[in-house]
Amino acid sequence: MHAWRGINLENRQLQLPVKTEQNEPPHTLQRKLKARHLTMISLGGAIGTGLFLGSGPAIHSAGPGGALVAYAVIGIMVYFIMTSLGELASFMPVSGAFSTYATRFIDPAIGFALGWNYWFTWAMTLAAELSAATMVMKFWFPHSPSFLWSSMFLVLIFLLNYISVKGYGEGEYWFSLIKVATIVIFIVVGILMIFGIMNGEAIGFKNFTVGDAPFAGGFLATLGIFIAAGFSFQGTEIVGVAAGESEDPAKNVPKAVRSIFWRIFLFYILAILIIGLIVPYTNGSLQGHTIMVSPFTMVFEKVGLAFAASVMNAIILTAVLSAGNSSLYVTSRMLYSMANEGLAPKIFGKLNKRGVPIWGLIVTSLVGMLAFFASVFGDGVIYVWLMNAVGVTGFIFWLGIAASHYRFRKAYIAQGHSLADLPYLSKWFPFGPIFSFVLCFFVLLAQNYQAFLGDHINWAGVMAAYLGIPFFLVMWLGYKFIKKTKVIPLEKCQIDFNEHRNM
Repeated sequence: MHAWRGINLENRQLQLPVKTEQNEPPHTLQRKLKARHLTMISLGGAIGTGLFLGSGPAIHSAGPGGALVAYAVIGIMVYFIMTSLGELASFMPVSGAFSTYATRFIDPAIGFALGWNYWFTWAMTLAAELSAATMVMKFWFPHSPSFLWSSMFLVLIFLLNYISVKGYGEGEYWFSLIKVATIVIFIVVGILMIFGIMNGEAIGFKNFTVGDAPFAGGFLATLGIFIAAGFSFQGTEIVGVAAGESEDPAKNVPKAVRSIFWRIFLFYILAILIIGLIVPYTNGSLQGHTIMVSPFTMVFEKVGLAFAASVMNAIILTAVLSAGNSSLYVTSRMLYSMANEGLAPKIFGKLNKRGVPIWGLIVTSLVGMLAFFASVFGDGVIYVWLMNAVGVTGFIFWLGIAASHYRFRKAYIAQGHSLADLPYLSKWFPFGPIFSFVLCFFVLLAQNYQAFLGDHINWAGVMAAYLGIPFFLVMWLGYKFIKKTKVIPLEKCQIDFNEHRNM
């Protein structure tokens, strides 16, 4: 059972669950996510179309070496982001995650802006995934109505989330397992092909010397892949939101963080290495973003798999459904937590008898469908702009995680607590959060440097790429001006060690 304890937070009440000896009542968040769920949620969040489709254009643009360097550097940054999040989420396992951490350790205005940006990101991601699912299904059923597939898939993922948090966890576990199995099979098959064990002829390392390989296009080309790699890794932070409903966050969150990075890192690095070795970067098909020219499809076809395109289409469909499933989960939990902190309407703080924030699910679903209909009825330009803005917000909440962790650790020490008492201790502090913040900030500003090159600035490109930044600034500075908030001194940051130990 969870009793609720209110904690004053500048005239707001942050509701945090505290375990008691009895069973959990129905009107609280239910701690039913097991360690395997957390691991797969975080793993699956970073494996999707960014790898299955986006890896080809990355290799084509910067060569196999440039792609490897970019993904490795961004992967290291993500490692530090994850360790920062692991320390925060194991100590304070709340569904508000980034919003709550920033509110307590930096400034409530930052927490407000991060929370609403995160909700916006995933609400629009849901709309994108509904559209993507329709396009995937039209690979098999080209003349079918779009509304049929988008509505069917929305109902499916809505029910997975509505049933219970365990329903979401099980759905995401199996979606992620399919994606992971595909990558493992791909890596094994690719290695066998490279050394001639499968398909007869050994490919070796000759494609790393084709043209300008392994590096092509110079530094700017590799910089462009930094941006694509960052987008590909987004989703790993979902484990921070899910920690609020984990059975044993002090144990399961660190376990997920320790294992998840190396798996994702190896999956991406090995997959890109194998693609670069088997398919020359000069192959024009790599620059496509369709199922037929997915680098995974191309490699499987080289093996002789007759139905490679159909198989990869099915895999990409699971990736799409996984992203949609996660979209509904994280948006409903973020709205729930923000409502309890006074940063969102109170209705979002209400739970159904299964412990699910139903109004968050409903509102996000409606927003997702509205965006989908906008794209259906030809308002494509606005839709593309919205999705570009969503891409920016991913880097913004990573910046928020790094800054929150830095401030938390400083406040923790300043208030006389011992690091030995933390459930999980992030290594390389303060280098980790500082490195993550600086690199993330650099990539965020440089994401569309091409718009500034040439004789004239491409203002349309600038607006499309950077729209998320003024949106965040308006939310942050607007709240700060209205509420007159200030940066919280380290000595006054709200840290109650016993409170979180008993959660």
